[in-house]
Amino acid sequence: MSFAIKVLIIGLLLFVVFNLFRALIAMLKNDPDGPNMSEFIGKRLKFTALALLVIILAMAFGLIEPHQRPF
Repeated sequence: MSFAIKVLIIGLLLFVVFNLFRALIAMLKNDPDGPNMSEFIGKRLKFTALALLVIILAMAFGLIEPHQRPF
C-alpha cells in the first residue's frame, strides 16, 4: 500500500510540472484563440493541493512515515 501511495504522489507531482510547462508554452505563444495560461496554472494549483492532502492523510493514517529527526 505504501508503494501505491508513493507512486500516486510522484504521478501528481509530475502532472503539476507538466501543467507548469504547458502554461509556459501558452504564455510564450500568446495566441488569443488558444487555451488561457490561467487554466493550466489553476490545474497546477488543484493538483498541488491534492498531492499535499494525500501526503497529510497518508501520514495521519500511518500509510507512509516521514524520516526521523537527525538529532
